[in-house]
Amino acid sequence: MKLFAQISELKTDAGSQAAGSPAASATGLIILHGLLGASGNWRTLSRNVFSRHFRTIAVDLRNHGRSPHSDEMTYEAMAEDVVELMDRMEIERAHILGHSMGGKVAMTLALTRGRRVDRLIVADIAPKAYAADHAGILAALGAVDPATHADREGIDRALADHIPSAPVRQFLMKNLDRSGDTYRWKMNLPAISAVYDHIRGALPAEGSFPRPVLFVAGGTSGYVDASDMPRIRAQFPEAQLHVLPGVGHWVHAEAPDAFSDAVLSFLLV
Repeated sequence: MKLFAQISELKTDAGSQAAGSPAASATGLIILHGLLGASGNWRTLSRNVFSRHFRTIAVDLRNHGRSPHSDEMTYEAMAEDVVELMDRMEIERAHILGHSMGGKVAMTLALTRGRRVDRLIVADIAPKAYAADHAGILAALGAVDPATHADREGIDRALADHIPSAPVRQFLMKNLDRSGDTYRWKMNLPAISAVYDHIRGALPAEGSFPRPVLFVAGGTSGYVDASDMPRIRAQFPEAQLHVLPGVGHWVHAEAPDAFSDAVLSFLLV
């Protein structure tokens, strides 16, 4: 599947990392978003921070953003989509950063196609199963047909009947697309809802990735903590954990400076 990607080329202007220097020598950094996200969620960090050191490629995973839709949405299929993107762009190996669902795609890629991954960064997710915390959000999105509303304010009011949190609604409404006077959801809601149990499920316990791995956890998110490290290190023996105190699940959005500092400290060695 031909994925959509936003590319932030390596910057070489004054004050930025020179293209020929050791810290900028990696092929690049590929970023994989979380469930109901898109490449645009990473635009600021990609353009203003990471591209000072790496050619940065933020991807829309299948059934999200501007990438194609499919009824198949296994982690294996999504990982192979990334490999296809790398082949198309003639990238032999890259650093891979994935958040939440994208973190599980990144882990799957490292476990099944390890030679294509240099260093791995996993943001606030472990290879374990999780509770169905997003089931209500998926149901709410399915209950609101954007085409029946004249403007974004009307869609927001309809979502508010199901989702009281304004920041969550604002995040979800980034998935709106407008054609003429009609709105629609860009993501493939039926397919995502159908495979949600797989998305929240545990990754297979087979395989290992022997290269350096950084797990970045939000201190208040509850998704990853030190108790998960034995399970993680069974497949990622070089894994280290960095916790951002007082930060929730959207670590890159809630604490972009602390998050990017942790990522760059890990990659620029």
